[in-house]
Amino acid sequence: MSRTRKNSQQQMEYDYMLEKQTKGVEKYSKLGWFQLVVILIVEAIALGSLSIPSAFATLGMVAGVIITVGFGFVAIYTSYVVGQVKLKYPQVQHYSDVGPLLGGNGWFGRFLREMFSVMFVLQLVLLVGSHCLTGTIAFGTITEWPICSLIFGVVSAVLLFICAVPPSFAEMAILGYIDFVSIIAAILITLIATGIKAKKAPEGFSSVDWRALPPPETDFASAMVAVTNIVFAYSFAVCQFSFMEEMHTPTDFPKSIWVLGLTEIVIYTVTGAVGYAFVGQSVASPALLSAGKLISKIAFGIALPVIFISGSINTVTVCRFLMDRLFKKSVIKYVNTVKGWSVWLLMIGIVTVIAWVIAEAIPFFSSLLGIISSLFISGFSIYLPGLLWLKVIRKGGCFSSLKNTTLTIMNTLCIAMGFLVLVGGFYGSVVSIKDSFNSGTVGSSFTCDPI
Repeated sequence: MSRTRKNSQQQMEYDYMLEKQTKGVEKYSKLGWFQLVVILIVEAIALGSLSIPSAFATLGMVAGVIITVGFGFVAIYTSYVVGQVKLKYPQVQHYSDVGPLLGGNGWFGRFLREMFSVMFVLQLVLLVGSHCLTGTIAFGTITEWPICSLIFGVVSAVLLFICAVPPSFAEMAILGYIDFVSIIAAILITLIATGIKAKKAPEGFSSVDWRALPPPETDFASAMVAVTNIVFAYSFAVCQFSFMEEMHTPTDFPKSIWVLGLTEIVIYTVTGAVGYAFVGQSVASPALLSAGKLISKIAFGIALPVIFISGSINTVTVCRFLMDRLFKKSVIKYVNTVKGWSVWLLMIGIVTVIAWVIAEAIPFFSSLLGIISSLFISGFSIYLPGLLWLKVIRKGGCFSSLKNTTLTIMNTLCIAMGFLVLVGGFYGSVVSIKDSFNSGTVGSSFTCDPI
């Protein structure tokens, strides 16, 4: 009898785990193409879009528009290549899984996989830290309370944690609609306010000091920082494999890429050009700080959802990656059991705390983020897709047909542009850190002073 009861109990446990696995697979296969657009918008379009006018101030109106539109179409193409890789190799769950595709199944492929894993995790954790700092700045600007800014940092970290609780991207897409309305409203308020301010000037819009060409003070380092800021605004490919893993119809991804890419091109170009034309060379970064004290408070208040929702999508993505790596053969990764939820909440808590500590501990965190982004996003978004097409997607010789010749040239240019952004962005960020130290503008770790 005891053996029968034991077998019956084992069967019940097996049936329970099988049910959880089945429901888990269903839970993470609900993302449609439009929801993918929403999630990609959450990942890509954040408060950083209001920093593009300052990039235009460095590059000039003509170069700013050309680079913004040009890299927008480059991002659409490279993301299309990423989607092609996912369709051809469905086992690729996250960006790190392309390591063996590029390096083979031997030691080099395994090395690339681990290297891409470190790059992926580090980039996303630092982005969470960046949003934590942005939240601190926003709360300080809105309230003007004479309290330690570390308190605002802790509040920001808690809000990032709460927004990251939903474990699936389909669930996060619900927050994505709020995110999109938030950033569009913040942009419109900023542009309208700066336009009214410019119109009320003694000589109207003609008094605004904007330039078609780069100003004389623009050097190579500052120009590359401006270029990389625009390029990083299109860095949605870094999470694309992770997002597409949850699509119920992955072949629909081209619609998502085109809708997102064209939306970004319009938003970034209009924001950059109009914001720069209304404010001129003195435009702040983000531009809402140029709209006046009251309007800055209003815009920051409306932008609060995008700060925390866009930040939390990075937490969810990196934790989904870690769950898939650590619990590959366990139902824990589906986050639909008590143990699964416990592990998930612990994991997003640890990631959020680490991101907050790094952001507060490093006085030149923003410049460090620029260095890391130059090293990593240039690969994830530009030159790695080019290499993937040449190594994985290409059919036939590089110059065996007109189509292959054209695509070979296009992907070679993507690789070249990627390495230019890597080297130039790295150099510009290092110079920025050096200048900050020389001018004494570098703050201190865990400071209570306003950021």
